[in-house]
Amino acid sequence: MIVGTAGHIDHGKTSLVKALTGVDTDRLKEEKARGISIELGYAYVPLENGDVLGLIDVPGHEKLVHTMTAGASGIDFALLVIAADDGVMPQTREHLAIVELLGIRRGAIAVTKIDRVDATRLREVHEEVAAFVAASVLRDAPVFDTCAPQASDPGVAALDAHLRAQAVAWRMKRDDGLFRLAVDRVFTLAGQGTIVTGTVVAGNVSVGDTMLLAPGNQPVRVRSIHAQNRPAETGRAGQRCALNLAGIEKSAIERGDWIVDPRLSQASERIDATLTLLADAPHALEHWTPLHVHLGTQHQVAHVALLEGDTLGPGQRARVQLVFERPLCAVPGDRFVVRNAQANRTVGGGHVLDPFAPSRKRRTPERLAWLDAMQTWLDTGSLDALFARAPHGLSRALLERLTGMLASALALPPDTRVIERPGHDALLVAGAAWQTLAERLTGALAQYHERAPDELGPDVSRLRRIAAPLVDDVLWRALVDDAAARGALVKRGPWLHLPGHSVTLDAADQALAAALLPQIEAGRFDPPWVRDLANAHHVPEERVRQLLRKLARQGELFQVVHDLFYHQNVIRELASIAATEARKNAGTVAAAPFRDATGLGRKRAIQLLEFFDRVGYTRFHRGLHLLRTDSRWLDPH
Repeated sequence: MIVGTAGHIDHGKTSLVKALTGVDTDRLKEEKARGISIELGYAYVPLENGDVLGLIDVPGHEKLVHTMTAGASGIDFALLVIAADDGVMPQTREHLAIVELLGIRRGAIAVTKIDRVDATRLREVHEEVAAFVAASVLRDAPVFDTCAPQASDPGVAALDAHLRAQAVAWRMKRDDGLFRLAVDRVFTLAGQGTIVTGTVVAGNVSVGDTMLLAPGNQPVRVRSIHAQNRPAETGRAGQRCALNLAGIEKSAIERGDWIVDPRLSQASERIDATLTLLADAPHALEHWTPLHVHLGTQHQVAHVALLEGDTLGPGQRARVQLVFERPLCAVPGDRFVVRNAQANRTVGGGHVLDPFAPSRKRRTPERLAWLDAMQTWLDTGSLDALFARAPHGLSRALLERLTGMLASALALPPDTRVIERPGHDALLVAGAAWQTLAERLTGALAQYHERAPDELGPDVSRLRRIAAPLVDDVLWRALVDDAAARGALVKRGPWLHLPGHSVTLDAADQALAAALLPQIEAGRFDPPWVRDLANAHHVPEERVRQLLRKLARQGELFQVVHDLFYHQNVIRELASIAATEARKNAGTVAAAPFRDATGLGRKRAIQLLEFFDRVGYTRFHRGLHLLRTDSRWLDPH
């Protein structure tokens, strides 16, 4: 368990931590000279069960609230410190507000410096404290009267016993998420190299793991780990850890950075969030109000784009978009605190809904419904609403970034389809969405047949452009394959059609086709042109042209250029030659070797390669034709 102090400057937080642990957390020369904490301090107490209780001592000065927030972002238990002689002071109020905004729900209250007041004053302070916390998360927290400088002080002893009991009973955070550590300190040690410290927000890390510094995505290897101030092979969620990192200099890291699993390294300049303005905030927020945002150990200025209404008044809550000048790392559910533009007052806080927010259409009903679904996930752990707002599926990588967990550890909706994609990613499509897309596919094909009854059907890509242009190509091809396997459609070469649809020729066309097809196939790599066929059979060119186009729609022929048709068997042979040449040349086909292999002229070789580009068998790039390894254009039907 991690305990963090909170309270006004000079209320005895550091002295109390020293009395509890024996550690003076003021390590800087300036801190000792001025008698106040400037930086975060850390101390650890071994427990009887073998665990370690960690304490973070935060500065209380008003100008150092940003440092306090960085420390408070990683604590489990708040220790609110109030001096008996001063009572509740401005930073007491602000620190408690920050504790609540960060979602910290457990804590205790220490009244310090009781040796400086009499019994009457002590009773007054107790009454003041009770009234102060009555409406807060600490309303039922125990209060301990302490005098830290006094040896064997009974109040300190009672507080120590309480913290130890709370730590033993504390349930460790789940560590099945993807690893994230919020960096609050970075330094070097002689013979060791770069060290970062922080609280592990999620997941676990082991010696030898490679993580990323984010933002920036610089790989770092974990040489060694100290967890809760002890050497360890693994650090896990809820622990304070020091990581010795290889492959990076101290100057490349600063407070506010993250050490993360590579799957969580993506940063964003726009974050959609729920923001609550404190009831005592002096002003309402208007669109594009600048605020100081503290998230994890990060501190940046952001402008607030209101997603609901025109203003956000004190005590109100609304969804907003935070627009930053530099990319920031976050995961849905992360809590943050905001201070006013002058950075001298905490005015509110909230939690992240979507860390990858759009710059346009951010207030549309569809977008707000997506944010509703994200909130449902945060509240219930159910992904059903999220998938319901993703009619084209969710990529596995995006789902892991949104949840901070491996997709394999998530409870996906029933009948979810997993469509593998290149690059170790996949599309996850809920069963209901799959069914809707499947019906759209066959419906679009039926409409195509109505509009063009004399055509066999469109190819896969054309049907996608007609029916669902926004659907991922990999998903669309999976839908087509599934429909073909179920008999809902028929694949004939590159063409798709419904089972009951066919293109028929009348008797005259059938007779002419029977004469033309063998002649075209016999022409092999240099078949006769339309005009030559028309002259040879004494029929009009237009009739030959229309018939050959019908035969092409049936898959018997392929039109390479205007009025030049190749037999399907010959095209397959030419495609095989192109594939052979590609294997010789790292997957690429150039015009010259293809010309030599086919015995054709350069112009015809280029025409054939351009035809292969058009139908998706190859892809033209920088003067070369790249063979598409995933092309199924010539799949048998």
